[in-house]
Amino acid sequence: MKKIFNFLFSTRLTGILFIVFAATMGIATFIENDFGTQTAMAVVYHAWWFEMIMVIFMINFIGNISKYRLLRKEKISVLTFHLAFILIILGAGITRYISFEGIMPIFEGETTNTMLSDKAYLKLHIDDGKEQKNPIYKEYLFSSISDQDAGFTAGAGKFFNLLRGGNDFKISTDFKGKPVEVAYVNYVSNAFEKFIPDENGKTYLKIVETGGGGRHDHFLLRGEVISLHNFLFAFDKPTEGAVNIITENDTLKIKTPFEGTYMIMTTQEQRKVAKDSVQDFHLRSLYQFGGIRFVAPDAPQQGRMELVSADKNQHLNDLLEVKVRSGNEEKIVQLYGNSNQVSRPESFSLNGLNFRLSYGAKQMTLPFSVKLRDFQLDRYPGSMSPKSYASEITVIDKDKTFDYRIFMNHVLDYKGYRFFQSSYNDTGEVEQTFLSVNHDKLGTWTTYIGYGLLFLGLILILFEKKTRFGTLRKMLKKIKEKKARLTILIFLIGLGAFSQENHQNNIDIDSLLQSTKVSKEHARNFGSLVIQDEGGRMKPV
Repeated sequence: MKKIFNFLFSTRLTGILFIVFAATMGIATFIENDFGTQTAMAVVYHAWWFEMIMVIFMINFIGNISKYRLLRKEKISVLTFHLAFILIILGAGITRYISFEGIMPIFEGETTNTMLSDKAYLKLHIDDGKEQKNPIYKEYLFSSISDQDAGFTAGAGKFFNLLRGGNDFKISTDFKGKPVEVAYVNYVSNAFEKFIPDENGKTYLKIVETGGGGRHDHFLLRGEVISLHNFLFAFDKPTEGAVNIITENDTLKIKTPFEGTYMIMTTQEQRKVAKDSVQDFHLRSLYQFGGIRFVAPDAPQQGRMELVSADKNQHLNDLLEVKVRSGNEEKIVQLYGNSNQVSRPESFSLNGLNFRLSYGAKQMTLPFSVKLRDFQLDRYPGSMSPKSYASEITVIDKDKTFDYRIFMNHVLDYKGYRFFQSSYNDTGEVEQTFLSVNHDKLGTWTTYIGYGLLFLGLILILFEKKTRFGTLRKMLKKIKEKKARLTILIFLIGLGAFSQENHQNNIDIDSLLQSTKVSKEHARNFGSLVIQDEGGRMKPV
């Protein structure tokens, strides 16, 4: 036991923890860049092993205070360092387990006292038609790294995910003596259905429509009816009130309850579609009925639909697939949703019980209300790019009511809640603001105090005598003194040598010049000599 405590309180462990912590944080940054914030949170930041590193850090720092007797005046700078790290880790723990944050969407003129959590919850409601069980809320974070992902970052992410236990979970409960179990099956982030050609698959007809102002691809299964922007489409399943696409003798026909038009793309020829009559359905022709336009670019194909992750630039819902079991009955349920969004629940019945399951944000109630009086958006001249935007709000509380203006870098702090201007939605007709809400006063101030002590410790350690810096200062001072003494010694030795030189051997410069002096007549004769320069010219010296 003594060996264990000695290791826990050793500086060697401190160094190991710092290296592991730094390496893990660096890898987590790459994971977040490649696979998203939720994956990084799931496999690293919120993983049990990462939190264990923080706990061991705290134990190590607290143990070092006792082991090295830091509660002394001469050790105040080192003690400040240890207390700083302890408070920073403690503040992070408070933020992780006690605090919460989310988004408050408000339309102009609307008053609300609810916000949406920034975390996604699995919500389970059970009833038997007479009584209802208290709703079950479970927060889960899932990794989006798949088996097909390769590379160092993906490999590290898979290892971290395996270390934390993977995405698997299980909820076991009961109602009226009937057992209920909800278990994890699959998770796809940013999910969309992709058509995979397969000769052994089912028959699909691809429909491309532009309802709602954007292009959307749909694959209509033979024998299926789907709704696209309040229009029903049926493929080989005659349905009243729907746009029916029918196969007759290997030829596609169309029958619709609406009058419309279509344009043959190759010739730009426009034709009419008669109401309630069977006509030829033309591929690669643009059909229009009311507010929807669509085209079938290809003939029906054999294949299957597979859920895959879309590009990270697209913002789609995540898919959580779970298995619900009660008694001898079970059902696979697909739940679409994500954080900051309340998703539509899936309703079904099993074993005489009614279930409602959803995956998405949790609605949270604030102790006061916020009214958006006016949303203000300024754009750059001659451009649609936003220059600045602000929310003029009114806080309505039991005790008082006051107005406030929230904009970038100008936040509202009230009753432990902090409101930031996050984003907006301006369609020209409806204005909506999104305020980021944070409730972390205790964790924030604990962390701030920790950083303050860390800064103070950095200053104190520079002037403390009995620290490594103090020892280095003394060593540098001694080196300077030795260098000064050595310089003086060298100077004195040089001065003595100079004073002992024999100056009798010095030659008189004037006597030397007299012995080599040339007469004026000889110099005149030398000047009259004719020489040839480099250019071949003859001239006197």
